[in-house]
Amino acid sequence: MDSVPTEHAVDSRFPTRTIEADGRTFSYRESGSGPAMVLLHGIGSGSGSWFSQLKELSSDYRVIAWDAPGYGATTPVDNASPIATEYAAALEILLTALGVEPAILVGHSFGALSAGSYASTHSELPMLILADPANGYGAVDEETRASKRDPRINAIRTLGPTGLAEKRSSALLSANASDDAWDLVRWNMSQLNPGGYEQAAHVLANSHLIGDAPAYDGPVLVMCGSEDTVTPETVCRPVADAYPNARYQTLPGVGHASYVENGPQFNAAIREYIAGQHG
Repeated sequence: MDSVPTEHAVDSRFPTRTIEADGRTFSYRESGSGPAMVLLHGIGSGSGSWFSQLKELSSDYRVIAWDAPGYGATTPVDNASPIATEYAAALEILLTALGVEPAILVGHSFGALSAGSYASTHSELPMLILADPANGYGAVDEETRASKRDPRINAIRTLGPTGLAEKRSSALLSANASDDAWDLVRWNMSQLNPGGYEQAAHVLANSHLIGDAPAYDGPVLVMCGSEDTVTPETVCRPVADAYPNARYQTLPGVGHASYVENGPQFNAAIREYIAGQHG
């Protein structure tokens, strides 16, 4: 795979930008021009994780990678225990401020919850891509939701972002991942804002991607790494099945952070799907 840069190269190549809108600050990274491809990161990540996509896909698209509410310099949502619709609403504020109508919306893991929620109320969205999607636990009982939520909250409070990065980053990649991929995953996780991470843990517990799926009948690509142990294929396949117009694809040899571990493979899958939709 292409070499993934150090933290300084990420920031120098694709520096964080900020914009004020509706009384909030949003931070994001951007590259390229053309139809807008909007990228939503996972719970333990941030906009800097999308280096390969910002570099490679920007030859054909205006690639925009946001920092979710409570991540980077983005203002948190007001609710201490939010749901995905609140993040989708924040996304709409950002896109409106940027003058963007997304042609392709990509959500990874936790970011898939926000992407799915946005798509459920935007039937005009041309294309939705969900990578290693988290389904969320909003359809199960409170005891189960707490068992998924509370350990994450305790971990960030006990370990802090740096400690969490050292302990948790190994779950996001396969055993064969490059040192560059490990470094980028650890760096992004070490940049977490604890309060934003806690709110995101509540979003995971409170939201339900499959419940939003029937409301969007546009083209959907669901991808999952064959070595993903966080949201394995047994979790991701039902997400694809829930959408009226979805295709499922396995990404061989990669773990949960599939777009970091093998960016060229991930990007090629997106390009192939887009080309198929456009005939």
